[in-house]
Amino acid sequence: MFHVIATALLSVFFLFASSIKLMGWQRKIFEIQLRMFCKYGLNRQVMALVGVAELFGAVAIWFPGSPLGLLGALAILGTSAGAIFCHLLFDTRKDGIAAMITFALSAYLATLAWPGALQQLGLA
Repeated sequence: MFHVIATALLSVFFLFASSIKLMGWQRKIFEIQLRMFCKYGLNRQVMALVGVAELFGAVAIWFPGSPLGLLGALAILGTSAGAIFCHLLFDTRKDGIAAMITFALSAYLATLAWPGALQQLGLA
C-alpha cells in the first residue's frame, strides 16, 4: 500500500513541477525556478530538459514492476539527486529537503521495480 501512496505523491508533485518548467503557467514559481537554475549555472533549455525528465518519471512510475516503471523511478531519482547536489552546493540544506524526500521515495520505488523489470527483460 505504501508504494501506491509514494507513487501518487511523486506523480502529483512532478506533474506539477514539470508543467511549470515546461509551460511556465505559474509565473511566480517559474521565475523563482529559473533564477535558481541560472544561479546554478544552468539555462532555460536545461530547465526544460529537467521538466521533460520529471514529466516522464511522473507518468512512467505508474507501471510498477516493468522496465518503464523502473526508468520512471530512475528519472525522478536522477533529477532529485541533481537538485540535492545544487541545493547543497549553492543554497542551504533546508532548500534541499523536498529533493531529499523525493530521492528517498523514488529510490524505494526503483528497488521495488528492479526485480520485475529484470524478469520482463529476460535478465532474471
